[in-house]
Parts: sequence; structure tokens; C-alpha cells
Amino acid sequence: MAVKLRLTRIGAKKRPTYRIVATDSRRPRDGQYLELIGTYSPIDVEENQVKVNKEVALKWLNQGAVPTDTVRNIFSREGIMKEFADSKKKDN
Repeated sequence: MAVKLRLTRIGAKKRPTYRIVATDSRRPRDGQYLELIGTYSPIDVEENQVKVNKEVALKWLNQGAVPTDTVRNIFSREGIMKEFADSKKKDN
């Protein structure tokens, strides 16, 4: 099973909010997912736009899950990709 870390759209029309989820790559965008990792709200400027559970995200990355480009950018801004790279260097 190829696991991807990607966005699932929720929210009202023209007011999107996204869940960051771990899911099988063959499932539909808004289909069933394996685990919820966090949320992303591109519209709300006042609120904290991204909420990510770092431990869960690192767990899936260490298990070989592949993030989409958007999720990779979100994780980079949150510092998760740097932690993942550091943990890979530490293991070698």
C-alpha cells in the first residue's frame, strides 16, 4: 500500500479548510483516511493557519509515506522536514 500525506478539503463553498491526512494513494481526495495529522486554513489570516501533530507526521515520514508538494511545503514551514532530515542523518 502506497501511503501519501495529502490534503483533504472540508469547509463551506469558497471558504476552504483542509485536513492533512495519511491515506492510501488510490483513495479519492475526500475519501477515507488512515490518520489525521493536522489542519490547514489558507483563508484565515488572524488565526493560526496550520496545526500539525509533529510526532504523528514524523511517524508517517519514517514509515515511508510520501508527502505531496503542498504538504511538503507546509511541513517545511513548520520545521518538520528539517527534523526528519536530521533524524535520517543521525541514523546513518
